[in-house]
Amino acid sequence: MQLALIALFVVVAVLLVVRAARRNRTDYRRFKRLRTTRERQFVFAKWLRESFFVFGGLAIAVLLASWQYVSVAATDARSWQPLAWLARALSGGVGAGVAAGAVIVLVAVLLLPVILLRRSNAELPTIGDIGSLLPRTRGELIYGAGLSINAGLVEELLFRLGMPALLFGITGNGIVAFTLAAVLFGLLHLYQKFWGVLGATILGLAFSVVYLLTNSIVVVIVIHALIDLRSLVLIPLVVQRVWNVRELATTAGADTATPNPTAPDEPIATELP
Repeated sequence: MQLALIALFVVVAVLLVVRAARRNRTDYRRFKRLRTTRERQFVFAKWLRESFFVFGGLAIAVLLASWQYVSVAATDARSWQPLAWLARALSGGVGAGVAAGAVIVLVAVLLLPVILLRRSNAELPTIGDIGSLLPRTRGELIYGAGLSINAGLVEELLFRLGMPALLFGITGNGIVAFTLAAVLFGLLHLYQKFWGVLGATILGLAFSVVYLLTNSIVVVIVIHALIDLRSLVLIPLVVQRVWNVRELATTAGADTATPNPTAPDEPIATELP
């Protein structure tokens, strides 16, 4: 049984890392050179389909193979002394207060920089090379929303539910399993360069802690989707005013677009797990 789990992990890990490396070497570089809305929409749609079927399919396969370890892995990880202490500290009324405070802090972190810079051309702090991913026209926003919601769903099912269970079946250690799953999650962001990988890994660890403390994968899915929606929908809408840009077109080698004098000259980049 363990050999079968090891074989499945190797296949999944190799597939994901090779896919990430390929996107880093070719796909993302080509995408950066695209200038028309139609071209960018075509690639966004392709990435959305691939992400749904690849990550969704892998999540289903991994969960089918390791479902018996899902709750066991989480229980074992929660027994780690720092997490156990944190869970005890947050129990009862204190936990409810901290949860409410965490929600307020999360909303502030997500919205405050956007609100402060909505009339400014200054760039938001960037973690990772994702500026080219941000929608630039009205027609691209729906793909930003689709990619965000899809990532929250399929990536969390795979990396916070499936992979930790699979790795627990191999290692027998919940903390090691969740940590390795977060590292693999970070490696998927190779195209965002070193800081993007590091930021995604840290986010993956944070998502794991939230999942273990709340015992709810739905909570983590929602948080992940909201963070991505901030990057791929809210920032383009509020800061870059992309709703005013209907289409980017290339004619005779020159780019033309609906005027948008309030938008920055370059896409504002922010963190995208």
